[in-house]
Amino acid sequence: MTPTAFLMHPSAVLHDTGWGHPEHQGRLRALASAVKNDMVALHGRVVQVAPSAARVEDLALVHSEALIETVRGAVDTARERGRVTALDADTRVSAASWEAALGTAGAGLVAVRGVVEGRFRNAFVAARPPGHHATPGRAMGFCLFNNVAIAAASLRVAGVAERVLIIDWDVHHGNGTQDAFYEDPSVFFLSLHQYPHYPGTGAANETGRGRGEGFTMNVPLRAGTPRAQYLEVFRRALDEAVSRSQPDFVLVSSGFDVLAADPLGGQLLEPEDLHRATRMVLGAAGRCCGGRVVVFLEGGYDPEHTGAGSVAVIRALAGVGMDGEPIEQGQEP
Repeated sequence: MTPTAFLMHPSAVLHDTGWGHPEHQGRLRALASAVKNDMVALHGRVVQVAPSAARVEDLALVHSEALIETVRGAVDTARERGRVTALDADTRVSAASWEAALGTAGAGLVAVRGVVEGRFRNAFVAARPPGHHATPGRAMGFCLFNNVAIAAASLRVAGVAERVLIIDWDVHHGNGTQDAFYEDPSVFFLSLHQYPHYPGTGAANETGRGRGEGFTMNVPLRAGTPRAQYLEVFRRALDEAVSRSQPDFVLVSSGFDVLAADPLGGQLLEPEDLHRATRMVLGAAGRCCGGRVVVFLEGGYDPEHTGAGSVAVIRALAGVGMDGEPIEQGQEP
């Protein structure tokens, strides 16, 4: 059986955001520990892959030269001063942040390439710094570069996917991903997010512009949406997005701040709900693009529950139920 890949660049945990910041190193340590502890239940269906770093040219598939140099300059300043440097009120870098950003973007590129080549069944990228708020020209919302957007752009440039579907269920709207492809009909962006909430974008009438009109689908949800209702809305939105986009590859921005325990969210989901959502994605991808799916970590600010949510998503990717038993092929969530 072709395995699910788990990718985390070793530099990702070295990115330091400073004391008291919610996007801290403990998030990734807790996630990695939870996944390691679950390897027995995963029945050898998951392999850990050591990714190579991205190149500056890879960042430039999505981001402006000005942004790339701004981030690199801020990291140089942090190194010279020996302390964390702020890009804005929310987004900080340390001496290790440039290496972490390139390593994390590279993990996404290795993941999609491995799935395209058939070496991985699908993949989970423990991405840090996260990426979905980073626009082509601005780092913001804890994000330096947009990992999922870079992966999508790489698939298009390589000619291995004519159409890409990006699904974002982070509690915050993925404004950066939307901006990157707002006028691009080759990438369909589906976002379910709490609204109103940071960053203030993601209204239902934001549907794309120019040639990209109709290729952005925002589903704003009120805080405290009941779990069953959330999953039913997700199922309907996913079916519509797949029908409209007919993708060759599916990427997921998985924010675990959508879980009930998260201090920066306001939703009610539990890890088993994300297991079901992931299985819905896999079912849809199996029908349209041979099951080619890569999931990226985005938000999630309660380390324990981010770890539990990640395990739930990885179990689904690997064909393992929440009870640890294999899921029969074709079994509906």
